[in-house]
Amino acid sequence: MNTKSRKRIRVFGKICFILYIGFIIYFLIFSDWYGRTTTGMEDYHYNLVLFKEIKRFWEYRNQVGLFAMFTNLFGNVLIFMPFGFFMPMASKYHSFFSTVFWSFCLSLGVESFQLVSKVGCFDVDDLLLNTMGGVAGYLVFAICVWIRRRHVYKRKKR
Repeated sequence: MNTKSRKRIRVFGKICFILYIGFIIYFLIFSDWYGRTTTGMEDYHYNLVLFKEIKRFWEYRNQVGLFAMFTNLFGNVLIFMPFGFFMPMASKYHSFFSTVFWSFCLSLGVESFQLVSKVGCFDVDDLLLNTMGGVAGYLVFAICVWIRRRHVYKRKKR
């Protein structure tokens, strides 16, 4: 792959990364979905016990509904997968550990904002699930890089 193509891919990754960050900030903080408004939040709830909410959503999946269970358990993973994919593409930090670190930092920032502003709920389980989403996105990125390199190697070999 030539330098011009690499630059285009990096610019595309940066644009997608910026759009994704804008989306994540809007969705996780300002969106009215899932009770993120401040009305009726006189008794604010938060969770500091790891796996407490995950276990509760799994045990009561029939009462809360499969959609609520799916959005809580898998939605937190899915919403951070693009971060894990675009972050190494758009930045100079391509390593697995930097992706884990920055996924955790972004999630901690969002959860801390929710704690201070009382919009949404601070939940350590969300920190874990969001970070796992960043890791999953990085794994998809690493697989794509491996496939691309393998394809380029085969093309050069011909």
